[in-house]
Amino acid sequence: MATKTSELLAAAAPRTVAVVRGIADDQLDLPTPCHDYSVRDLLNHLFQVVVNFQDLAAKRPVEWADKPDHLADGWRDRFEVETDRLVAAWSDPASLEGTSTGMGMPQATVGGMALLDLTVHGWDLATATGQAYAPAPEATAALHELVAQLGPTARKMGVFAEPVPTDPTVPDLHRLLGVTGRDPAWAAG
Repeated sequence: MATKTSELLAAAAPRTVAVVRGIADDQLDLPTPCHDYSVRDLLNHLFQVVVNFQDLAAKRPVEWADKPDHLADGWRDRFEVETDRLVAAWSDPASLEGTSTGMGMPQATVGGMALLDLTVHGWDLATATGQAYAPAPEATAALHELVAQLGPTARKMGVFAEPVPTDPTVPDLHRLLGVTGRDPAWAAG
């Protein structure tokens, strides 16, 4: 990615934090465009991503099997704090060096995965809860290359669904969503 990972995360994070802050408690059981995830499930997943990718930036092992419930009192504030910590963790130049022992891929790719989750799940949560969402344009542009690189493996592993065709004239975000297997026109139904 041409722009430093931490700069892209810093641009994307406040947009997703704003969406998380805008989620009402009575929306936690709504469906999301992320198949098989309710808003509550997706929030817990995104919390886990934000926390675990701090450790991945420091090249420490992480545990994905644990599925803690992060939505106790003050979860919106805690999400913002943890997201700030994520940005800070990837600000260390050493975070981008070498290969991730936990993920087996270049650290720069791992940092990009954190950006991808913040951006795409920000849209998922906004769409599910009826909020507007405008991603950081520089983040969306940088993610196209990453998604092209990760797409085949991500689809085999069930992380991405099959691509949803989009018109080349639609916004960058819609094309990115389509490649990750999301329908940019998704609506709860």
